[in-house]
This record gives sequence, C-alpha cells and structure tokens, in this order.
Amino acid sequence: MTLYYSLVFALLVAEMGVFMGLILPLPFTVKRKLFMFISESPIVAKLQYGLKITFIFILILFIDSVNRVYRVQLELSSFKEGGAASRAAAIGADRMEVQARKFYSQRNMYLCGFTLFLSLILNRTYIMILEVLRLEDRVKHLEGGKKTGDKDSARLAEAGDPGEIGRLRKELATKERDIETLKKQCEGLSREYHNLGDQVSGKSDEGTKKDL
Repeated sequence: MTLYYSLVFALLVAEMGVFMGLILPLPFTVKRKLFMFISESPIVAKLQYGLKITFIFILILFIDSVNRVYRVQLELSSFKEGGAASRAAAIGADRMEVQARKFYSQRNMYLCGFTLFLSLILNRTYIMILEVLRLEDRVKHLEGGKKTGDKDSARLAEAGDPGEIGRLRKELATKERDIETLKKQCEGLSREYHNLGDQVSGKSDEGTKKDL
C-alpha cells in the first residue's frame, strides 16, 4: 500500500473512532460540554478546514481508482472474448498480473469510497445529536429546570458547524480592535484640529492688536 493510501486508511480508522465517540451513551451534561467545545474551539475549525481539502484529494483518488477498475475489467473481458491464442496467453503471468491489479484497484476504490461515505455519516450524526441536545434543553427549560444552564443552552442553540462560533468570535475581536484603532485615530485628528484652530485664532488676535 502506497503512502497516500496508508494515510487514507489512517483517516478511515480515525473517523471510526470519532463515530464511536459520538454514539457513546454519555451523561447529558458531559455531552453538552463536549459539543460546546467542538463548536467553539478555533483548533477544531482549522482542523475541519484541513479535512475539507483532504477529502477533495480523497475524492480524486476515488475517481482514479474507479477508472482503474474499469480499465482492468475491460482488459479481462478482452481475454475472455479472444480466441484460443489469446486465452492461452492469458493463462500465465499476464493473467496473474491483471488479477493483482484488479484486486489493488478494487481495494483502493473501497477504501476511498468508505472514507468519503463515513465523513458524510459523521457530519449528519453530529447535526442530529446537536439537534437532540437542543430539544432536551428546550424540554428542561419548559419543565422549569435550573436557570444556571440557560447560558449554556443559548450557546448550544447557536452552535453550527464545528469551530464556527470560535471563528466568529475571533473575527469579532479583530473588528473590535479595528474600531478601537479608528477611535484613537479620530481622537488624534480631533486634537490636531483643535490645536490648529487655537493657533489660527491666536494669530488672528495678534493681527487685530497690531492694527489697533
């Protein structure tokens, strides 16, 4: 197995581990804190962005493996449809080599296909569990639950893709810093304007006194 297919297999094992972690019967409080961390962590947001690029490359590998399986299948069909001479030539090492290429191509196709399919299942499972947590929070709120969990419930209700809230908070902090910088610049310009106004008024008073 080549290096990139070994990485695809490692990613598939990691996806299986994450899926098992999502479906574990954890307590409601622990699960809510876990999902709040996933939704607010900027590290998870960066990881998700990198995984999107990785899945694009895996999709390219999947298409290539499908193409290889199709070509090997055509080659085997040509052996079967040929005459006696073609069948005799196909009995030896050539046929074994074609069968080996067919096996590796099918293995790569299944590996990439299952990795892509499991990524879709993980995304859908995350959304469904998040929706269940929101509904449980709403039920507890309607039943007169503790008010201490209202803040966490509101944060959970705002959660979307993993790391989305963390990314938005980072952008908001950047905007706030820009606004503070603009305020300081405006204050500096206002001081300069007042100083220039005072200088102009002072020169005007001096000129009036000289005329008198």
